[in-house]
Amino acid sequence: MKQLRGIRGATTVTTNTEDAILQATHTLFQQIIDANNLQEDDVPSVFFSSTADLTAVHPAKAARMLGWTTTALMGMQEIEIDDMLPRCIRILVHWYTDIPPQNIRHIYLNEAVILRPDRV
Repeated sequence: MKQLRGIRGATTVTTNTEDAILQATHTLFQQIIDANNLQEDDVPSVFFSSTADLTAVHPAKAARMLGWTTTALMGMQEIEIDDMLPRCIRILVHWYTDIPPQNIRHIYLNEAVILRPDRV
């Protein structure tokens, strides 16, 4: 029986440019898709967040560029806290699956590996 599960991922960019943000988000989202064998029909929504220092483009645009046109996408800004990781993009995929939580592959790339070293 399929249940709603979450897949997390994060990455960073070195510059606040549209190209850097879209390329990093594309790579992260594609790795999440590939690692978990995602099909868009099983994904009702995806949340994208970015730190306040990333303003050149919405990271969710990368999913649309990959052809994800029927899934609801939501973009938001991370709340600022002391010592937060700069230029960071995070993704939360909501996924209907029968895979148990311990078998879900979460993806952390670039400087974001420090966020969840247990998941790298």
